Amino acid sequence: MTSDPTPQLATLDPPRAVDEGPRPVLARRIGTVGLLLVVVAGALNLFGLWTSTTTRSEDGWSVSVHYARIARAGLDAPWTVTVHHPGGFGKDVELRVTSAYFDIFESQGLDPEPSDETSDGTDDTWTFEAPEGDTFAVSFDAYVQPSSHRGASGRVAVLVDGREVASTPFRTTLLP
Repeated sequence: MTSDPTPQLATLDPPRAVDEGPRPVLARRIGTVGLLLVVVAGALNLFGLWTSTTTRSEDGWSVSVHYARIARAGLDAPWTVTVHHPGGFGKDVELRVTSAYFDIFESQGLDPEPSDETSDGTDDTWTFEAPEGDTFAVSFDAYVQPSSHRGASGRVAVLVDGREVASTPFRTTLLP
């Protein structure tokens, strides 16, 4: 009888003995629970768009900003400024906004469009024709750029004769 000189290499582990019990399942259970938590969080929209509104009133002027507090790249992001002043606005409505805040967005434009726009490198100043009545609103139609991974902070101020009469800060946080 000749024996085969090449040893047999098993590709599978040898079977476990019955008295050793089942293989540990803790890692699989932890992974399953983690996956379940991610699915439930997604179903509850915890990874989606969350909006917020911040309002400040000073010297009879009120300014509110409705914005995306938490967003993700590629999502539409609301941004609306509402200014209220009892007795109307006079000739124009001027807003000063933080320029860098808009760097995280792909812009589709403002509605209404400003009649004049200036920038000092830090802030943009928009001038709008005053509407009839006590309330003015402007909306920014945009979505978060796919390449944006960090959020941004901003501030909106109402200007009367070049001086701020009401302002409010806001911040958008971006999730991956």
